[in-house]
Amino acid sequence: MRIHVVDHPLVAHKLTTLRDKRTDSPTFRRLADELVTLLAYEATRDVRTEQVDIETPVTATTGVRLSHPRPMVVPILRAGLGMLDGMVRLLPTAEVGFLGMIRDEETLQASTYATRMPEDLSGRQVYVLDPMLATGGTLVAAIRELIARGADDVTALCLLAAPQGVELMERELAGAPVTVVTSSVDERLNEQGYIVPGLGDAGDRMYGAAG
Repeated sequence: MRIHVVDHPLVAHKLTTLRDKRTDSPTFRRLADELVTLLAYEATRDVRTEQVDIETPVTATTGVRLSHPRPMVVPILRAGLGMLDGMVRLLPTAEVGFLGMIRDEETLQASTYATRMPEDLSGRQVYVLDPMLATGGTLVAAIRELIARGADDVTALCLLAAPQGVELMERELAGAPVTVVTSSVDERLNEQGYIVPGLGDAGDRMYGAAG
């Protein structure tokens, strides 16, 4: 597994405002959207392309376009939805699937409650969206599901990561074709499984504490 921490002043600037507890939900959603687009730029450096011949107004030339099968973007519900627009803005021809997962707050184990994506992902590059790589259980379960369906190149985009989550993924997904792109690997997890210093519950801060 590879992990790529995006080191850019605009990323750091937007992340600082996201961390601030005074940032309201509309501002949080907007900044998360902008930050995801910056992360997506780095995450798609190895997106697969093919050559194509075109005619410019001046002459014939050769360029590139995204190859088939098209990449797939899979947000993990519900907080991953807040990252979707920022990702497809940069990759508008990608297909979109959905994966609903919930974490037991006592055991911290993730379980799947809904899926909407092809049964066969053979040959697909898949981009998974999950704001927080905390304990790592949710992302490990999600990526195993994608690989079981045939995905051969999985990139997870996370606003933040914790060392414990990174370590779990490296251990549980050893040898798997997985990359994690994030804006920061923070200090640690607290007793409740939240990233420290972190930014709180990303879903609650995007949408409010519903349910």
